[in-house]
Amino acid sequence: MKLVTAIVKPFKLDEVREALAELGVNGLTVTEVKGFGRQKGHTELYRGAEYVVDFLPKVKIEAAVADELLDQCVEAIQKSARTGKIGDGKIFVFDIEQAIRIRTGETGDAAV
Repeated sequence: MKLVTAIVKPFKLDEVREALAELGVNGLTVTEVKGFGRQKGHTELYRGAEYVVDFLPKVKIEAAVADELLDQCVEAIQKSARTGKIGDGKIFVFDIEQAIRIRTGETGDAAV
């Protein structure tokens, strides 16, 4: 089992969610985050004063997926989140040692 974490532009959330749902990914955790990479932020003008916006709004999507679905899941996120412009985001994949459903005590794939 793998944990797929994707940092994407906020307006791409629905497209990514729909793409993962088509693959059969049951649950997602979504967090509003701020950050920067190569984008390095940008400058804005407010009431005549210029200021730097270092951290840009992003959405962090996390999903636990079976090993068999991993490649399809990563590909679906890439296709649905891509705009072709800087700041499209990143995808990280982590191993999950164990998963436990608190309510029933199920473990492993059954817990997801």
